[in-house]
Amino acid sequence: MPDIKSVADKANIIINGYAFTRRDDQIQVLNLNSPDKAVVFSIDGEVLETTMDDIELSIVSRYLNQNMKYMED
Repeated sequence: MPDIKSVADKANIIINGYAFTRRDDQIQVLNLNSPDKAVVFSIDGEVLETTMDDIELSIVSRYLNQNMKYMED
């Protein structure tokens, strides 16, 4: 189980309880309210790994697409 405070502190952005953290060529997203729900996107937005259901994944994908400009170094 990840340390929620640590994940939140390192996140590039937090949107509606989801922490978005860019690491190299991936973007990791953790649901801070339900830390067993996470997804890893490629930098192009392709899902590489996930423990989210389709509905939550759709919501998080939309958040990422709308806010990608804030994820750049």
